[in-house]
Amino acid sequence: MPRLPITKTPKVYVGGAFIRSESGRTFPLRDARGALVGHIPQCTRKDLRNAVEAAAKAGPGWARRTAYNRGQILYRLAEMIEARTTELTAALALGEPKAQSASLREVGATVDRLIHYAGWADKYEQLLGSVNPVAAPYFNFTVSEPMGIVGLIAPAESPLLALISLIAPAIVSGNSVIALASEPRPFAAIVLGEMLATSDLPGGVVNLLTGFHKELIPTFATHQHLRAISGVAPVDERTTIERGAADSIKRVKLRPSEEPFDWYGPQAQGLDCIRDLVEFKTIWHPIGA
Repeated sequence: MPRLPITKTPKVYVGGAFIRSESGRTFPLRDARGALVGHIPQCTRKDLRNAVEAAAKAGPGWARRTAYNRGQILYRLAEMIEARTTELTAALALGEPKAQSASLREVGATVDRLIHYAGWADKYEQLLGSVNPVAAPYFNFTVSEPMGIVGLIAPAESPLLALISLIAPAIVSGNSVIALASEPRPFAAIVLGEMLATSDLPGGVVNLLTGFHKELIPTFATHQHLRAISGVAPVDERTTIERGAADSIKRVKLRPSEEPFDWYGPQAQGLDCIRDLVEFKTIWHPIGA
């Protein structure tokens, strides 16, 4: 009799482990022909809080890594994605032949995006930091520091490229992240989590959640330990985030989902994306001390 293939059991990647939703809820994901691909975890506020705890434990150690080491780890992740191009392409296309070429292009752009930020790892401080002239017997320095835990919200379009475009500038500067995957197209994030688990990235630095954005956004907005939120959201979710962020004093960098954005273009990467997710500290030091 013919062998039955083993189907994937999708799980989210949190704290260096693969978990189901704390609630046990899932939603079905189907391919272009309507065949069931898997049951995607429908994460809850409890899952988000657990992810924040994992990020808080991993964050300080990651921030202490040298810039050179963080760049090496991002470069290695790019190599791993390149080696599994076929699998990621299939995850993006989900059985739709016409989507194969576009999905292949997206995977290639994702690899290039990681290489881009790996190159920035030991260079951005030279451009963001400065020695400031002061009319006093002091040295005055401005240096950048990671913000801490950053919440990321991926859009519906370009679900893999956009997700990496949000994650890479956050972690290259020493932050840890809680990333909410594309709601209608979450499968690529599931596969990405499997690659993160076998990469050199410490568990807890990147935590991936799937589920309905409307359920998780309010907790993203008000959680005291999230120091910034970046990504793409519609007007109602942006309003919720901005109001919650005002109470918890967190930085918000959101693009409106109503406006088209080219995730392949130069505006989707670069120094400004890193600057958005770092803080600046000014140091005074007496001359001669």
